[in-house]
Amino acid sequence: MRRIPNPKTRPELRARRKLRIRKNVSGSAERPRLVVFRSLKHIYAQLVDDVSRRTIATVSDGTIAAGKKTERSTAVGKLIAEKAKAAGIVKVVFDRGGYQYHGRVKAVADGAREGGLEF
Repeated sequence: MRRIPNPKTRPELRARRKLRIRKNVSGSAERPRLVVFRSLKHIYAQLVDDVSRRTIATVSDGTIAAGKKTERSTAVGKLIAEKAKAAGIVKVVFDRGGYQYHGRVKAVADGAREGGLEF
């Protein structure tokens, strides 16, 4: 009888995917990293300069009152694009944070593209 190893938990699997992505994705002052964090209720987006290790802008859906989660995610993408343009940033690198590029994560990306960010 073969022993089946214990399956990893979802957070552990996501952390491994996140590290695998971060190995190749890095932000700079000219082209910061657009980071997405998704919880069960909310979604957050940040612009991060990895060279100087600072956060340029951050947006959450707490400021957006109405709508479904996907609609609020699109609005978060548009808001982060506005803040980026105010800071003089047009090009970014998208970091999906170990999540599937689907649903709310994709909605943030689409909203950011609608807002004028290039990636």
